[in-house]
Amino acid sequence: MDKIAVISDVHGNMPALEAVAKDLEQRGIREVICLGDLVGKGPDSDKSVDRIRLLCQTVIRGNWDDFIPNPTDNDTLEWHRRKLGVERMDYLKSLPFSVEFHMSGRLIRLFHASPRSVYERIQPWDSMEARLSLFDSSPLTSSGHPADVAGYGDIHNAYLQHVGGKTLFNTGSVGNPLEIPQASYAILEGMHGSDSPAPFNIQLIRVPYDNERAVQDAVDANMPDLDNYIREIRTARYRGLKD
Repeated sequence: MDKIAVISDVHGNMPALEAVAKDLEQRGIREVICLGDLVGKGPDSDKSVDRIRLLCQTVIRGNWDDFIPNPTDNDTLEWHRRKLGVERMDYLKSLPFSVEFHMSGRLIRLFHASPRSVYERIQPWDSMEARLSLFDSSPLTSSGHPADVAGYGDIHNAYLQHVGGKTLFNTGSVGNPLEIPQASYAILEGMHGSDSPAPFNIQLIRVPYDNERAVQDAVDANMPDLDNYIREIRTARYRGLKD
């Protein structure tokens, strides 16, 4: 059985990312997919991009990765842009929209927010119609076939549901979880690349990390919007600029 880790929404939080990387190493998982939002919110967008490029074999684009390379008069966003520099922002611009593959006879499609946009937000409590739409294809996806398994990030809220005979999951957030203050990611287990039915499993993993180190990193960096960020890291309650 093959194992693939799916992480998302690191948001410049290096203590959380390193805790997840250590957990992956202990589990012997070497194939890692990132569903975007490497940057913003936290103090270390630059280090996050550099670490993800080493850790992950596949990285797709999130909403922060999409808008932060664009010039802005927002002081908070400009602070993150300066941290990143031109080369890293060019890397973010180059990221693909989605990734899909077969595993244990299932077509798995992974994206940041929806198969249509990095900005369309769908929660686990939204309508059945909205959740079923996450299995659809679009002109932005690799194939025109509906997915059997759809996975995404964006909402910072990990969950797993069986909807209309299909499987829907959200990885939660590595660096900015908004349910409990622990890093979150998913593991897919099955026969990677196989069109034949075989056992398949999805696990949602919670990883404790040094939240106070993340707070101190932000303080030391003299990061803007600091109070909101500290509240989110300590309490997992959203009050920030964007998610």
